[in-house]
Amino acid sequence: MNLSTEQKKGRADAERNRGRVLDAARTLFAERGGDVQMPEIARAAGVGVGTVYRHFPTRQALVEAAADQRFAEIAEYARARCLSPLGLARYLKHVGEVLAADPGLSEAIQAARGTPGTPPTGAARAGLEEAVQEMIQRGVRAGALREDLTTGDVFMVVCGLSAVIRTGSGDWRRFVELAVAGLGQ
Repeated sequence: MNLSTEQKKGRADAERNRGRVLDAARTLFAERGGDVQMPEIARAAGVGVGTVYRHFPTRQALVEAAADQRFAEIAEYARARCLSPLGLARYLKHVGEVLAADPGLSEAIQAARGTPGTPPTGAARAGLEEAVQEMIQRGVRAGALREDLTTGDVFMVVCGLSAVIRTGSGDWRRFVELAVAGLGQ
């Protein structure tokens, strides 16, 4: 089935609008956390509120899409920059930097899911699991990581890191140093 030029243009416009909505939502979540409403996001994106709801039927769906985008960016970073035997330390530092720089999105995710520090889901989780598993395998082969380390262990450390940042209960960089020391042999 060949798409007409009109259909292709419509799909490109829709994808562009979806991206604008996500960008606006992430910016507003970063500024104000979970208190942002859909009409505000529509205004910031320069689209009508109907466009927002067409792409994201609920506020929770929009927050989940923003979370998935963040997790996909972290996974991309991990695949590009953290596959050395010592990559897990770099990965955890990067996650800390992302979470510390954008606590508003973390707050919005927590509000939407009703629980703090929840790990990614769906395709975002699969991408992160694959990247983290590769980091673990390389680190174990190099003797830099414990042989019994699992992706679940790393996600647990990330949840702890998230809690330290979210509550301001300590220096997250120190937390990463201690966690990395505990993950080694």
